[in-house]
Formats: sequence, structure tokens, C-alpha cells
Amino acid sequence: MDVCVVTDSVASIPASRLSDRLQVVDMFVNDGNRSEADRSIDLTEFYRRLADMKHLPTSSQPSVETLVSTFQPAVERGCDVVAVFMSKKMSGSWEAARMAAEIVRERMSGARVEVVDSDAATMQEGFAALAAVRAADAGEPFERCVQAAAETIRRTRFLFTPHTLEYMRRGGRIGSASALLAQVLQISPILCFKDGNTAVFSKVRTQRRALSEMARVFGDDVRERGLRDVVVHYISDFSAAETFAREFIDPIVGSTVEIVPVSPVVGLHAGPAVGITYEAERDVRW
Repeated sequence: MDVCVVTDSVASIPASRLSDRLQVVDMFVNDGNRSEADRSIDLTEFYRRLADMKHLPTSSQPSVETLVSTFQPAVERGCDVVAVFMSKKMSGSWEAARMAAEIVRERMSGARVEVVDSDAATMQEGFAALAAVRAADAGEPFERCVQAAAETIRRTRFLFTPHTLEYMRRGGRIGSASALLAQVLQISPILCFKDGNTAVFSKVRTQRRALSEMARVFGDDVRERGLRDVVVHYISDFSAAETFAREFIDPIVGSTVEIVPVSPVVGLHAGPAVGITYEAERDVRW
């Protein structure tokens, strides 16, 4: 049996890394009566409008029916399916995928569809899906492809710093007093995904120091745990990401690092931000 890999678009995998073996299902941004697949959104226009909105749009996952119509044709083609999805603590996409997998297994005797909780989003999720693809390309059995995705999750880290906490305040993720205090004290939090949720990794003063601290953590991990892959992520502000990549990250890696936009499903909650996602050779520690 061949192996196919499915993930959701919040994984933010750039087009240059996609292949026929990997299928991406869209998440959606909902603004009033308008619902738009996140990969079809003009990011420049979206963030321009977002800055002026009093109420942030919402996001939604693909339906169970959509996922069944993704998994079942793959099984009919003779594929086992490894499905790597956004953290179940942050989205219903994993649960929808689990239900769809169960439906396909009930309909088709012998169907194998395994749904992996990435405990993350962005390319931290994407690296896990790509690991399953590499294992499948190498001819590894289905079980090993599932294991490759799970093992990769433990080796990855995502760090990002938002330009402002206003979007999180507007989305109800932090209180108004906390946002105001951070602004007055010029606190720039560094955030991460931990145990499937967004968490504070550390707090520093000023955006420049936040970028420097992210680079320091990355450099320490590279020296202690090796490096398999890395991208610089951004929400809205490409120029800030380019500066971060060229000044802070390229010298550590010794080559030009890819700069990748984050899905607007994530971006609408965080606002303009810069971050880094990387996969080490060995498990990272917290």
C-alpha cells in the first residue's frame, strides 16, 4: 500500500514544499456572512482591513463531510492515510478529522487512516506532516510514517513575538489591563505552543530584544540539539521578518533562511508578528 499525507492549511506549508503525496485541506476565515478559504485570501488586503475592524473575524475548520471526501478517495486509490492536524486544544479540525477517519474505516473494510494531533499550528505542524511525506517517499511502511510525524513534533519549536497585544485583547485572549500595562512598560512577550496551547515563553523589554532573545534560544538549541530545518514566519510584516532572518538567523544557520507567511487563521488572533519555527535533530526541552 502507498501512503498519502493530509494536513490542514494552518500548517502554513509553502507551495515550494508541497508534493503530489501531500494534500492540504483549507481552514476558513469568517467575516460576517462571508466565509473564505484561508489560502485564497489576499494577505496584504486582509491585514489592512483587520487593523480597522472593531470586531475580529472568526475562523472555522473543514467539515467532517469535506474530510471524508478527502480521505475516502485516497483509500480508494490504494493509499493508507496519515492525517496531521492542528492542535485539538486550539481547533476542532483534529476532532473533525478523527470522526471522518472513523466513517471511512466503517465504510471501507481494511482502510487505514491515522489522525495525528500536532499539538501546534504553523510550520511546527507542517514539519510533522513533511516528515511523514519523507518517510513515505523513502518507502517506509505506514506505521513508520505515522511515527515519523509524532517524533518530529517533539523536536520542533515555534517562537514568535507580536508587534502589539491589541489583537489578543480584542479577541479576548488577554485583558485590557494586561495589554495596557505591557504597552506602558514596553513589554514584548515571546510566545510559543506548549502542550497544545499558546503559552508565554518569556517576556523582555522592546521588540528588538525579543528578536534577539528568540535568536539566542534558537542558537542554543542548534548547538545542543542540531538542526534539521528552519523557517522564519511572519504575520503581515514581511520587512520585519526579512530583517530578523538576515540579521539574526542566517548567521546562525550559515545560509539564507526561507521566510514563510502564517495562515490568516492564526494571524487574525495575533496581529502583525515575527517568529521562527525549527526542527532540531533531538527533542527540545522546555
